[in-house]
Amino acid sequence: MPQITHPSPYQSVITTFEMSPGTCQDLLDALTDAYANFISHQPGFVGAGLHVNDAQTRIANYSQWKRREDFQAMLRSDEMRRRNREIHALCRSFEPVMYDVAATF
Repeated sequence: MPQITHPSPYQSVITTFEMSPGTCQDLLDALTDAYANFISHQPGFVGAGLHVNDAQTRIANYSQWKRREDFQAMLRSDEMRRRNREIHALCRSFEPVMYDVAATF
């Protein structure tokens, strides 16, 4: 489970996905499967959450990793590269961005 603290010992990654309402559930299913069966078992994984907007045109994903290198290694794996091709086919765009926690309230 993600733990948002400042300072944070973890690398935070926020990924936003843009899609149509018609593909939202398919994309959510693909992301859920990726986390349940692959990503959550990778070295350095701490936790993640998936968020869907009311219009079902955006999914936001927040994940935490022990080190940025752990996240990068997961992304570069053959399994995740295959899954990302499938995920990309279900959405207009997606972009993972690494962040540092600046403050918590």
